[in-house]
Amino acid sequence: LQLVESGGDSAQPGGSLRLACTTSSPRIDLDYYAIGWFRQVPRNSREGVACISSRDYPGRIDYEDSAKGRFTISRDSAKNTVYLEMKDLKPDDTGVYYCARETPSDCSGLGGRHYTSEGQGTQVTVSP
Repeated sequence: LQLVESGGDSAQPGGSLRLACTTSSPRIDLDYYAIGWFRQVPRNSREGVACISSRDYPGRIDYEDSAKGRFTISRDSAKNTVYLEMKDLKPDDTGVYYCARETPSDCSGLGGRHYTSEGQGTQVTVSP
C-alpha cells in the first residue's frame, strides 16, 4: 500500500482547504483500510487529526478534539479517495499533513494509534 496526499496550500485564518488521499497502487481498494490523517507540527511529534474506519467497521469516524466541528473526513469509494475537509482554519493547524493506514481499523485508538504506508505529506500553512 502506497498512499499519496495532495491539496495542501497556504490559507488565511478562517479559511478552508480540502486534502485528498489516494493510492499509487491501482489494484488497492482503500475501503479495506482504516485511513487516518495525522500532522507533523514544528514543535511536536505527529498528532492524529481524523480517522475513518475500514469496511469491516462501517461508519466509524473519530476526530482529535481540536478538529471536531471544523474538519470532516470522508470517502469517495468510486474515486478510491479519502478526503479531509478543513474549515475555520487556525494558525495552529499549520503542519505537514499525512494520510496513512491506521490501526486499529475501527478508529478506536485502543492500544494507541498506529500509522503505516503514509506518503510524502502535504504542507498546510495558516497565517494572516
